[in-house]
Amino acid sequence: MKNLFKTWKQDAPAGLVVFLVAVPLCLGIALASEAPVFSGLIAGIIGGIVVGSISGSSIGVSGPAAGLAAIVAAAIHDLGSFEIFLSAVVFAGLIQLILGLIRAGFISYYFPNVVIKGMLAAIGLLIIFKQLPHAVGYDADYEGDESFFQADGHNTFSEIFYSLNYITLPAVVICAVSIFLLILWDSKRIQKTFLKFVPGPLIVVLLGIGATVLLQGTSWALIPKHRVDLGISGKPFRELFTFPDFSQLGNYKLYLTAATLAVVASLETLLSVDASDKLDPKKRITSGNRELLAQGIGNMASGLIGGLPVTQVVVRTSANVNSGGLNKLAAIIHGILIALTVLAVPSIFNYIPYASLAAILIMVGFKLAKPSLFKKVFKEGWLQFIPFIATILGILFTDLLIGISIGLGVSFLVILYYNFKLSHYLSVEENVYRIRLTEHMTFLNKASLIETLLKIPNNVKVIIDESQAKFLANDIIESIEDFKIRAKDKNIQIEIITPQKLEL
Repeated sequence: MKNLFKTWKQDAPAGLVVFLVAVPLCLGIALASEAPVFSGLIAGIIGGIVVGSISGSSIGVSGPAAGLAAIVAAAIHDLGSFEIFLSAVVFAGLIQLILGLIRAGFISYYFPNVVIKGMLAAIGLLIIFKQLPHAVGYDADYEGDESFFQADGHNTFSEIFYSLNYITLPAVVICAVSIFLLILWDSKRIQKTFLKFVPGPLIVVLLGIGATVLLQGTSWALIPKHRVDLGISGKPFRELFTFPDFSQLGNYKLYLTAATLAVVASLETLLSVDASDKLDPKKRITSGNRELLAQGIGNMASGLIGGLPVTQVVVRTSANVNSGGLNKLAAIIHGILIALTVLAVPSIFNYIPYASLAAILIMVGFKLAKPSLFKKVFKEGWLQFIPFIATILGILFTDLLIGISIGLGVSFLVILYYNFKLSHYLSVEENVYRIRLTEHMTFLNKASLIETLLKIPNNVKVIIDESQAKFLANDIIESIEDFKIRAKDKNIQIEIITPQKLEL
């Protein structure tokens, strides 16, 4: 924390941009979760201030996650009320706290890099596809939706084509001009002037607010459904908070819900931590254990005052990085700004068009899924490119966790293939076949070894060189012993070169 303000000049504008992106996402996820709208904003505040302060991630930003929306909606229905659900969120946070204390965060180091790259590219593409309807003024689906099948009856791609029947020209113009300004703001021409200190997304939002005000009373006016709505106007401040009901402590469904939330939220967080470390320009490594502790404390706090469960979220994190954020101060500032806006000027958000936010998010998505990333992974070879593409397609056509599982499954198949191909080396000189085993021969290498042994012809000599092997699985030993028996009928002479010390 001693270096918290060291990079405030970069973190302050980045926090502002993340704030602008996060608010509609918080609202949309709350609506998708069938929870009070304000619960999403509470989660955003807690994710920024509480989790941001405790987390070891320098650039990660936490808040409500779209991946939990379906689980939250089902849990509220099963438990009977939002208040009882909040008690489950508190217990979920406690479970995460325990997971952090027992150092369960180590699993974040076992996600293959190519799968994380695929996840980032998929999220980038998903952001673009999901924002295109908002860009043309069709706002039926909620902000932050990550699922292929949507609540409005469409899927990611059919929604785009369907939205073309409901084009709102002012929204199209606002979005197009906003994208042009964002591209211009990233150019060297602007970055060499004092304007580089003004965040491009802020200019876009101010432009959207100005357009909304100027177009009122005209045929081009943007009606409320095309603008952000905090859903809190006219409500007394004390009524915005909901407190947990702990009267159902004897209900097993409460603990099942808490465990489900803790596991899914922890997995999403650890995946996002790995992804944020990849995005970090300084390539700092975040402790998964500390992140679980931070998320646990955050979820307990969120549940106690009426907020949705929180996780670290790639969309907010990438917005932070793309806006120049370098330290956790950006995440904290974004949480403070959400709180101040709710307290002081909630009505100003009612003038921000979804089309303006769509432009910002489309640019965030493009930077995550740049064509150069696809070219780079492709040049690394098909065995890297296949799990990369599998992860992207899995996320686009299902959801984040299922897509990651598909990517991990394909990566495991690649490992099997590598083990099949590189388990041993065969050389042939006249009638002498020399098979040199590698250092670690596990059951995964059995198929490749057997295939080689079966191809050896009659009346030759076979030298099986185990001198470099440090580990031989019983499957390998038994396969060699079986070959010795078969060799007698094929007139094959066998010589085994063993190491002096061999771990069995």
